[in-house]
Amino acid sequence: MRRRLVQAVSTFIANANLPGFIEGRLYQGRLKSVCVPFLNCYSCPGALGACPVGSFQSLAAGFSRSVSLYVFGFLTAVGAAGGRFVCGWLCPFGFLQELLHRLSPRRLALPRFLELLKYPVLVLTVLLPFFWRDAVGLAEPYYCKYICPAGTLEAGLPLVGQRAELAALIGPLFWFKVSILAVLTTAAVFVWRPFCRTLCPLGAFYSLFNRVSLWQLRVDRSRCTSCGACARRCPAGLDPYRDPNPAACVRCLECTQVCPTEALTFGTGAKTPAFTPFTKEA
Repeated sequence: MRRRLVQAVSTFIANANLPGFIEGRLYQGRLKSVCVPFLNCYSCPGALGACPVGSFQSLAAGFSRSVSLYVFGFLTAVGAAGGRFVCGWLCPFGFLQELLHRLSPRRLALPRFLELLKYPVLVLTVLLPFFWRDAVGLAEPYYCKYICPAGTLEAGLPLVGQRAELAALIGPLFWFKVSILAVLTTAAVFVWRPFCRTLCPLGAFYSLFNRVSLWQLRVDRSRCTSCGACARRCPAGLDPYRDPNPAACVRCLECTQVCPTEALTFGTGAKTPAFTPFTKEA
């Protein structure tokens, strides 16, 4: 319940420009120069801050091929602090997927190999503009333009619905992105967070810090009985007592709530030792 409240508050604060949804106009104040740590489209009528992926791509695709040390440093600091904690607690699109997942009692597992897709997505659609240019030396923001379902939901659909001049420009690309959004939101009813686990470049970046971040899941082996309660509860199908900090973990911390011996905690401290099965003493 606490995490749901934090997710809801984060979603509201990030998109608190409520007049923008009524007027179909974007907020252009000083806060728009500040990045939020999660996907939240710059062009969303309610957005008060900038999307880090969009900001990074805008600079990378220009003539200068410059890298924003602010964006890169900010994301690195966030990842180094808590890995994918932002994904599990603050991201509005992750929050939406979790709400959709509550609609169906039937839950499907995601094949593990699909979780590797987010890394090619990060490289090919976010980093590629540094190297692949057109004849005049420019590149396109591939991820934002061709994939991002959060941008379609938060900006594309609201603006097209409110501004006739934009609605007149609708073409195949718009419907292609709407199709991506439709597939992912439908899948979210049956699969826990399909977008976060397969296509999110920011999740791919943060996942690189899961095993080295300051704040991590810790297992007290003196308390752990290897009962498997945490693995049964994990919505991503992970085994926290065996491997508490894999790349797929978004730090939802549901495993810590069901551990009968309180062997799982989230914080700083000594590294978790290698897993050894629990055996009763004779």
